[in-house]
Amino acid sequence: MHLPPDDRTRSPHTGYTRAHWEAAADALLAATEPYATEDRALYHFPGDRQSWSGRLSDGLEGYARTLLLAAFRRDETALERYADGLAAGVSGVWPRVEDRSQPLVEAASIALALRLTRPLLWDRLDDGVRQRAAAWLGDAVTAEAWPCNWELFPVTVGGFLQEVGHEAEESRKAIDRGLERIEDWYVGGGWYTDGDGRKFDYYNGWAMHLYPVLHAWLAQDERLSELYGGRLSRHLEDYARLFGADGAPMHQGRSLTYRFATTAPLWLGALTGRTPLAPGETRRLASGALKYFLERGAVDEQGLLTLGWHGPDEAVLQGYSGPASPYWASKAFLGLLLPADHEVWTAVEEPAPVERADAVTAVAAPNWLLQSTRSDGLVRLHNHGSEDVRYDPYYTRLAYSTVTEPSSSYDNSVIVGDDPSRSDIVPLGAGEGVGGGWVASRHSVGDGTRVTSVVLARGAVEVRAHLVAGAAPGTPVRITGWAARDGVRAELRPVARLDDDLAGVTDAEPTLFVALARLTAEPEPAPLDESVTVRLDDDGGIHVRWNDGRAVRVRLTDGDGDAGCVRVDTASG
Repeated sequence: MHLPPDDRTRSPHTGYTRAHWEAAADALLAATEPYATEDRALYHFPGDRQSWSGRLSDGLEGYARTLLLAAFRRDETALERYADGLAAGVSGVWPRVEDRSQPLVEAASIALALRLTRPLLWDRLDDGVRQRAAAWLGDAVTAEAWPCNWELFPVTVGGFLQEVGHEAEESRKAIDRGLERIEDWYVGGGWYTDGDGRKFDYYNGWAMHLYPVLHAWLAQDERLSELYGGRLSRHLEDYARLFGADGAPMHQGRSLTYRFATTAPLWLGALTGRTPLAPGETRRLASGALKYFLERGAVDEQGLLTLGWHGPDEAVLQGYSGPASPYWASKAFLGLLLPADHEVWTAVEEPAPVERADAVTAVAAPNWLLQSTRSDGLVRLHNHGSEDVRYDPYYTRLAYSTVTEPSSSYDNSVIVGDDPSRSDIVPLGAGEGVGGGWVASRHSVGDGTRVTSVVLARGAVEVRAHLVAGAAPGTPVRITGWAARDGVRAELRPVARLDDDLAGVTDAEPTLFVALARLTAEPEPAPLDESVTVRLDDDGGIHVRWNDGRAVRVRLTDGDGDAGCVRVDTASG
């Protein structure tokens, strides 16, 4: 991909400016054009893989997701091609939008693109094409959605149809129904769970916030803008901390093949004026992520986005991932809706949070602890509240980072016997203080075994403690740490009842296991034992003293209730 020269005056951290974003969008669009069918209604990208929805739906996905990119770019020449494809698609080529079907997802992208470019595309269509398109989209406002972020696709379609005066009553019902539904999943602090349970990941930004905030903004609905915009702004306070200094987003959750779509909520905050971030910080974070992927093989020799993370990578795919799925990355180009003279484009880049200072940040809603270090630019996420067993291991590991990925050898896990599972996670709180922070949870392993866990973090160092209850005496317990990766150092040291990371339950009483861990990219870090000292007392308390003399005592207990299971006391030495 050919990009302009870096501009290190305006963008000292990434070198990227609006011109780089425009060039990237143009290159991505140009690369997809040869794969359109003759009538331009479908885009079939090369490769043997199909999603579980089949080739026809995958071709519609290719049209819809690349149309979204053309809409954000406001490329009139490209939009003319998509107008031809729309006319053909709604004349019988596209599959109908049915209950819980993939075309419902793509209908939302098409409707959003039409709404954003109405004078350039929709208003120039023949009346007959508009009628057929509205009828095809109309099925989306009555189709049953999966009970998750899908509830927002009828909202997005309904917003467009209501604007053009088609099926106004059904559209209004779809909007009200979808927005009411997500209230069940808002957990506070700017965070949603993606459906029932505790599914926290990037869908917060590229779906749960994106669609309602854009709908409110486009509808010029001040009440909804205050509600959803306020939530977005609060979310971005945490979200900005999920990016490493190299631009890498956190490697956690599903649909990671959307890659730099992780930047969509950053641009959304700037576009709607609902952000706590300075303009130069917004662009630095977004440009960093775009650059990170473009420099690491996200685009192949044909200029197409591959199914993977850096390059092709089956590990980050799901059954719904088809050849065109990565083009939800188009959402990253939302920022191009901002004029060239907007301050988010003209301001000098400012450092990202990870570049400003070491930080340990408790995120209460998902019960996460974010641990970042300025010296190496790494961000670590200690997960004590997110799970979705359908997509393990990207939800259920104890920790994730911007430089590692979940391994097949069950990194960051407590393995009781031969069972590495972690289900029924109960969050037990998170907090900051004593020069660091802590987060705790309880989870189940198999039938009858409970593990109560806490991690204390400061700098790059972690103290991990796990109280295992309900396992038979003699059951082996293994604690694992960070997965190995080139360029980073992963350490795990036993402290209590661990020998070469392997130990056993000693008796019928709950058994405590404690270890030190560290993930760092520093070439010569201080010895781990010099960074912290840990000792246990006769009451099961864990005394932690950091190398600057700050101290904390932690005690874990097992019980049926949630309260009182973890006690963190900063007054102890």
